[in-house]
Amino acid sequence: MKMLKKIQQLPLGYSEVLYENTRYSVTKSEFNQGKSYKVYASKLGGNNFISLNYYCTSTREILKPCEMPEQKVIHFLENYVSIN
Repeated sequence: MKMLKKIQQLPLGYSEVLYENTRYSVTKSEFNQGKSYKVYASKLGGNNFISLNYYCTSTREILKPCEMPEQKVIHFLENYVSIN
C-alpha cells in the first residue's frame, strides 16, 4: 500500500519534512516489529499538525487518524518531501 511505504520512508524518531512548502517536524514510532506505527507531524512556527496510527494485521492495513479527517492525513502522506 502506498501509505505504508510513505510511513516506512520516514526515519524512526525525529526528522523534518516539507509539506505545502512549509517545514514540519515529524516523530515516528514503530511497534510490534513494524506492524504498527505512530506518526506525529507539527508545522514549525505554526499550529497545524498531523497525527495518525497505522496498523498492519494479517488481513488488512488500517489507517487511524487522531482527531482529524482521514483525507488530511492521506494528503500529508502523499505529499510530504523528506529534507534530511
